Amino acid sequence: MISKRPFIATLLLAACTLSSAAYGAAPVAQIQATLAKPAVMCGRFDQTKQLNGIKKPLQSQGRFCVVKGRGILWQTLQPFPNTLRITRDSIVQMQDGRVAMKLDAQQEPVVKMINNVLFSLLAGDLSQLDSLFELDGTLRDGHWQVALKARQPALAKAIGDIGLNGSAYVEKVLMKEAGGDRTEISFSAIKTGDAALTPEEGALFD
Repeated sequence: MISKRPFIATLLLAACTLSSAAYGAAPVAQIQATLAKPAVMCGRFDQTKQLNGIKKPLQSQGRFCVVKGRGILWQTLQPFPNTLRITRDSIVQMQDGRVAMKLDAQQEPVVKMINNVLFSLLAGDLSQLDSLFELDGTLRDGHWQVALKARQPALAKAIGDIGLNGSAYVEKVLMKEAGGDRTEISFSAIKTGDAALTPEEGALFD
């Protein structure tokens, strides 16, 4: 049986990092103006997870795609292939082309909360963020940093505190969990527009 906790934690990272055009504190408008907001955005991610009490970090890399109005693909390529497909109604984990887990937003309260946050971000609606996170952001010379602290115990337990930085796009995210685990993700090779999404990736939304 697949554990839901790391699955949901990864999902939360995807939601909070790939859609961070709406994050900020005092300089919300300035940060939004700095960030590009393409309808389709794909690129590479490199993730390092440091588990408390274990010296060697866990490393993974892969590809992500954000498609406005359709959702997010979070595809881990190394060390093991794995794909998350996040839409308004459900979150699906796929392995070897088959569905390994599906969480329905109507049945899972945490999933519903995540989806509401994710799609409010894509729509530029800050009301969801203000109720779920304490935000502290700075902007200087086109580069910004944002710190997010979860208000709700369930969200804080799942994802902890988040730090983001970037310029036109999100460049790095750092997640600190309550138990001492740390996850860092770097984004690179970002492409935008319809050509950024491969036909195979587009088919995953159908």
